[in-house]
Amino acid sequence: MINRNLTYCDLGFIDYKETWDLQYHFHQMRVENQISDLLLLLEHPNTYTLGKTGHIENLIGGKDFLQKNDIAVYNIDRGGDITYHGPGQIVGYPIINLSDWFQDSHKYLRTLEEIIIKVCNDYNLDAKRIEGLTGVWIEERKIAAIGIKISRWVTMHGFAFNVNTNLELFNGIIPCGISDKSVTSLQKEVGRIIPIDEVKEKITKHFISHFEYDKLEIIMKKSLLNPSMKN
Repeated sequence: MINRNLTYCDLGFIDYKETWDLQYHFHQMRVENQISDLLLLLEHPNTYTLGKTGHIENLIGGKDFLQKNDIAVYNIDRGGDITYHGPGQIVGYPIINLSDWFQDSHKYLRTLEEIIIKVCNDYNLDAKRIEGLTGVWIEERKIAAIGIKISRWVTMHGFAFNVNTNLELFNGIIPCGISDKSVTSLQKEVGRIIPIDEVKEKITKHFISHFEYDKLEIIMKKSLLNPSMKN
């Protein structure tokens, strides 16, 4: 297998639409081999997103609820139904060429799940998969949602991992269209606020290991958004 390099950037707190546009830009660059594989970790302001198979009836929060909590709503092109993004939740957008790893979307999904499971294990939590469902669970409580898009074997979108998330904002939706299960967070399960940067380090470590990268390059947000890299 060829040597594989990963570029990592922590985008901090950033608008959903801005990041969606960035993903498209860097996806095209990756397709054209202008950049190496890229992992973006970040937090969004309050946002609900409906995937390609999303059902609007799973958005149960009315106009007043959305306005009170300043929640934006987007219909997007990933797989899956409706989910929530917001402060205290780590969102990961891998833009990687699966042709350099395994051209297998199922294996890719399972590997993203395994990375989150390993991070939970680092906090002595027994995380797992549930057969027939996507994501990561603590017993019957969902701690991470996953929704991806793959085009020309280059990935977009990714995972949303509840760390110190305000779980009350899931009350405006039926998360992922699943009505008989609840959501949780690292904070709730561990019983304390977890430093976001600490969790990002653990995600990155397991990401490198499971996707078998040989080299990691860390770049700053200002460098990633520099016009010279985006053109």
